Amino acid sequence: MAALSQLLLTVFLAAALLPLAMAATTTTYPIGSFCWEPGMNYGDLNGSDAVVRRRSINFVVSDLVAKARTGGGFATSKAGRGYDAFYGLAQCRGDVSGGDCDACLAQAAKQMVSYCNYTSDSRLWYEYCFMRYDNYNFLGEVDTREDASVTMRQWPDMDNPKAFQKAAGKAMGKATAQAVAVGSSGLGRAKEQFTPFVSVYALAQCTRDLSPPSCAQCLSAAVSKFDKACGSGPGCQIDYSSCWARYEIYPFYFPLAAVGHATIDMTKYTKVTVH
Repeated sequence: MAALSQLLLTVFLAAALLPLAMAATTTTYPIGSFCWEPGMNYGDLNGSDAVVRRRSINFVVSDLVAKARTGGGFATSKAGRGYDAFYGLAQCRGDVSGGDCDACLAQAAKQMVSYCNYTSDSRLWYEYCFMRYDNYNFLGEVDTREDASVTMRQWPDMDNPKAFQKAAGKAMGKATAQAVAVGSSGLGRAKEQFTPFVSVYALAQCTRDLSPPSCAQCLSAAVSKFDKACGSGPGCQIDYSSCWARYEIYPFYFPLAAVGHATIDMTKYTKVTVH
């Protein structure tokens, strides 16, 4: 009974404090970044090449923000030609409001250069959105690179771990099935009862440039990592560049199922490297 009381208290406090705790993380700070310059350093480019690159990247990033505002939180863009061409993609989590989406992508555009300094391949993950550009056409491709992904889990482990992992797996399975369904825009949300007092909430999403089979491929790769990366942690998320999968024991996606605020308290999470 003591353990159950402690668990209920933890869930109650999480829901009560979410509106106050770390609210700024939804749009202010990325939860992950990836910056890569193949073969050479950006600083090795001569003056004219560097100017061309900056111009193309700046156009792509600003164009993504503008297009996503009228494109339902999703946009792609291209600038330049040949070896100087850059391609970009921006997408918000499908359940967030237009205002939250706009704010997140505006911050991503602002921070892209400060984090990656015009590298050829640059990616930023936030809780509410994702932005990426690259100098090759990656659009429509499934990207599950482990070195260009974000994995985070929450501690401590839940009691009765096998039963909890089963409940989390069911929730993720339902969310994934929704996400890959035609007409879903790549978004799935689900809820599974763990105990009479605790539910598992799950969200799965693919970038909207993927076909349903490609979406299924990406989410399958993400979900297959949960046992090893997440254990029986009460919250976990795995974010690739093509899809994202996350579960929690509190309602974090919109519309909220109870009083709370859909945000991450980063002090309770640990980034995980899975080999």
